[in-house]
Amino acid sequence: MLTIGEFSKICGVSTKTLRYYAEVGLIHPEVVNPESGYRYYSIRQLKTMLLINRLKSYHFSLDEIRTMLEWEADQTDEKLASALQRKASDLQQQIDAYTLTLNQLKKDADQLHRGIPMMAYLDGIEVQLVETGPMNLLYTRQLLRGEDYEAGYGMYFGKLYEKIAKDKLTLHGTPMTLYHSPEFNPSGNDTEFAIPVKEIVTGTRDFQGGLCARSVLKGSYAGMPSVLARLREWIENEGFEIIRAPYEIYVTDPMQTADPEDNVTEVYFPVRKK
Repeated sequence: MLTIGEFSKICGVSTKTLRYYAEVGLIHPEVVNPESGYRYYSIRQLKTMLLINRLKSYHFSLDEIRTMLEWEADQTDEKLASALQRKASDLQQQIDAYTLTLNQLKKDADQLHRGIPMMAYLDGIEVQLVETGPMNLLYTRQLLRGEDYEAGYGMYFGKLYEKIAKDKLTLHGTPMTLYHSPEFNPSGNDTEFAIPVKEIVTGTRDFQGGLCARSVLKGSYAGMPSVLARLREWIENEGFEIIRAPYEIYVTDPMQTADPEDNVTEVYFPVRKK
C-alpha cells in the first residue's frame, strides 16, 4: 500500500487534488484508517491515476473522465476509442484555428516592421456596384444561434438538395444564405438557406434582383467581418443605403472544400442611392 503522499509523488498529483478526486467519485483511496483518517492507495491504482492524468492532458472534463473510467473497467474499448477520436477531431480544429491566427499575427507584425498599418488590408478589399437578376429560390428559414451555423449549413442545404433530387428540380445557381435579422441576437438569428432552381413548386419563392454592393471573400470565413466592414464603409462613403437583407452566394461549396483557404464567397448588400 502507498500513503497518499507517496501516491501523490509518484503520479505527480497534489494530495489536495487527490482528495478532490475522491469527493467527485473519480478515484477513491483503497483504505482509509478510521482512527487517523490516513488514506492509502494500492499499487494497482497507479494505473488508474496515470490514465486519469493522460485523459486530463487530452482536455477531457472530469465528468467525461469518470464515464471513460467506467468504460475502461468494463473493457468497452470501442466507446473509449470513439471518444478519443472525437476529441482528436476537436483538438485538430483548435490547432487549425490557432495556426490561422498565428500566421495572421506574423503577417501583421511583418507589415508593421515595414511601416504598413495593421488595418491597411481593408483598402485592398474590392467593392463593386452590380445589377443582379431575379431568381426562384427553394428555401428554408430558421432561427440559428452563432454556434449552430456550421452544422446548419450541412443540415439545411442537405435537406434542400434532397428535395431537388426527389422532385427532379433543375439547379439555376449555387447555394446562398440570406440574413434577415436587423441585429445580432445570441438567442437566434433569422437565417434563410436557399438554392436557385428553375421550377416553381411548393417551397420556392420569388427573389427580386436589383442594385447591389458586392465583394468577394477568398479564404476562411474568419475574414468575413473584414469584408462586411469594408462593404458598409463603401456604401456609406458612396451615398447608398441598404434596402433588403444582405446575402452570401457560395461559389465553392464550404462543405466540400478541404482547405478553408480555397473557399470563395460572394457577399451582396442590396442598395439604393440616398
